[in-house]
Amino acid sequence: MTVPNSRDTADRNEFSDVELLAFLDEQLGAELSATIEAAIRDNETLRARLTQLRGQNLAGLHTIGAIWRQERLSCPDRETLRKFLLGELDREGAEYIRFHLSEIDCRVCNANHDDLNQAMINEQESATRRRRMFQTSAGHLR
Repeated sequence: MTVPNSRDTADRNEFSDVELLAFLDEQLGAELSATIEAAIRDNETLRARLTQLRGQNLAGLHTIGAIWRQERLSCPDRETLRKFLLGELDREGAEYIRFHLSEIDCRVCNANHDDLNQAMINEQESATRRRRMFQTSAGHLR
């Protein structure tokens, strides 16, 4: 689970604990992750806060939210992502997947989405090649 990346640069030092923990778990989109990284370099207080959160996390002081994020309970499975790519989900399911991929910008789900999409493209290209080979050789068969 990741957090939305629609952040104004004016409040770049006002990150929530959820955002900072997601940053530590490398669950943020590239833009927000880069913003937090830049802010950490410029802000000693933010670095100390991040160190404290990391220590709490390592010490096993987990919240329900932390467990939810770590186990990626809001992430769709690959089969659901495949159905999304094929247009087989109902409107509500498809809207959730779009939100999760674009607004939440979940890195894991975006990677799965891209992988599935590429596999589907490769499969289509392979089917097209087989069909073309069959069509060009059909006149030679008796």
